[in-house]
Amino acid sequence: MKTKTDLKAGRPTGVARVEKATFAAGCFWHVEEVFRQTKGVVSTQVGYTGGTSANPTYQAVCSHQTGHAEVVEVTYDPSQVSYEDLLKVFWQNHDPTTPDRQGPDIGTQYRSVIFYHTPEQRVAAEASKQRQETSGTYTRPIVTQILPASTFWRAEEYHQRYLEKQGRSACKAP
Repeated sequence: MKTKTDLKAGRPTGVARVEKATFAAGCFWHVEEVFRQTKGVVSTQVGYTGGTSANPTYQAVCSHQTGHAEVVEVTYDPSQVSYEDLLKVFWQNHDPTTPDRQGPDIGTQYRSVIFYHTPEQRVAAEASKQRQETSGTYTRPIVTQILPASTFWRAEEYHQRYLEKQGRSACKAP
């Protein structure tokens, strides 16, 4: 049976267009869970990016020798959730004023970064950061970096959907 194809998009009709967004906002377990619960997010996966080592492991990233950050790669349907809405989720779910730290987690792998995939994402991320800086929400400077997305290295399987596997919705009790 033939499938109708949307000639402009080169995909079967009725199949949603998806885009990717990548965020570093501390321990990827919590960040993944927050984005996974966001309407319009098709899938998430945790991994490492922003560093220099190929095929990094969790132990290597924690050694502070790879330059990688713990990240969540979000695949989303822009007809259901906008990139700007994902940026709001990012800002609301971590402290962007603490360099190389989120809560008790300390190290360069826990830094705050928006990795953009397109020029449009870069513009949106920069505008979003500017709004945060002038909002009066924070008393300290925002340290969030905005960088081009580089190779995403998927983390070990036990890290994927970790909190869900543990029957938890957060890393620690409030």
